Amino acid sequence: MSTTLSGNAPGRITVDLDAISANVRALKSMAGSAQVMAVVKGDAYGHGLIPSAQAAVRGGATWLGVAQLDEAIQLRAAGVEVPVLTWLHAPGLDFIPAVEQGIDIGVPAIWELEAVVAAARATGRTARVQLKVDTGLARNGAFGADWTALVEAARPYVAEGAIAVTGVFTHFAYADSPAHPTVRLQQEKFADAVRDCERAGFDLEVRHMSNSAATLTQPEAAWDMVRPGLAVYGLSPVPDLGSPADYGLRPAMTVSANVTVAKRIPAGQGVSYGQTYIAPDETTVVDVPMGYVDGVPRSASSKGPVQIGGQRYTVSGRVCMDQFVVDVGDASVQAGDEVILFGDGSADGPTAQDWAEAAGTISYEIVARMSSRLPRIYVGGDA
Repeated sequence: MSTTLSGNAPGRITVDLDAISANVRALKSMAGSAQVMAVVKGDAYGHGLIPSAQAAVRGGATWLGVAQLDEAIQLRAAGVEVPVLTWLHAPGLDFIPAVEQGIDIGVPAIWELEAVVAAARATGRTARVQLKVDTGLARNGAFGADWTALVEAARPYVAEGAIAVTGVFTHFAYADSPAHPTVRLQQEKFADAVRDCERAGFDLEVRHMSNSAATLTQPEAAWDMVRPGLAVYGLSPVPDLGSPADYGLRPAMTVSANVTVAKRIPAGQGVSYGQTYIAPDETTVVDVPMGYVDGVPRSASSKGPVQIGGQRYTVSGRVCMDQFVVDVGDASVQAGDEVILFGDGSADGPTAQDWAEAAGTISYEIVARMSSRLPRIYVGGDA
């Protein structure tokens, strides 16, 4: 099937906004009375920040989460009014825009607390702060005595009115293995941290720790809000336990391209750099104009699955910067025919999980690494 390319681009990403909304509704049904914060960091895992955030809100997300402040500011500039949390910042960042725009700031350390207080005093407004506790991931967040010191440091600033501690949160290390002992241990440590904040007199609006995996497998960890990311986009964070369909999720991203060249080559002809693939018989090979600069993992050379004309094939030889080759045998394939790299898996089409397994990685990376040079085409919702 031939298709018209958007802007004559050799490949494109189609994002189903209705799927994002439906995924949020499904996650909400699993969360019980807890709210849903849709995590839209990293340009919404490569799906596009603003359209994806708006679709998530339509699906029932009452909060949005981003790692970096710039994306939170973009959401506000686009007219997104729901509460937004941003949680990963480096020293020297200007927090004044966050305070002025009512963006919640995740604070893992005293240096950041003091920087937020300075911004609040400069604006004459009360900054919205959520304290992040490290319960065992040993990454971002205050740990041990540092956590105790952070809570104590926040108390006078709350009394002053410089900040309001609106929430407390943490992140699981092993939620994709629900039976792992750290899952229960982190829940216990988080309960202690919540009590610390309550004893300090903080008027908490939300307490949250559940990522996508915990939202699907640990309902007891929902607290006031769950914080799914990958599952919002219809992918399973626990592929060993269940597929997206098993959890009522639908992948929102389809990556496709169009054949540029189709030609016959003789048996014994090597294909692509290093000629790591040798045609066993006379055959037709087609050139697909996407490569590792577009986000197609080079590690999936000779392994990545594609679908052409309803049939599955495998990348033949090495993935190059801008292209790769597929041996289609004697199939009638011609320039302009559509190549599906991955999508929702319907009609036996390849999925992001298939590519993750081919590349030795996780589906998170497959969708998030898709290049910005590929145009995003939005369907459904307000597209």
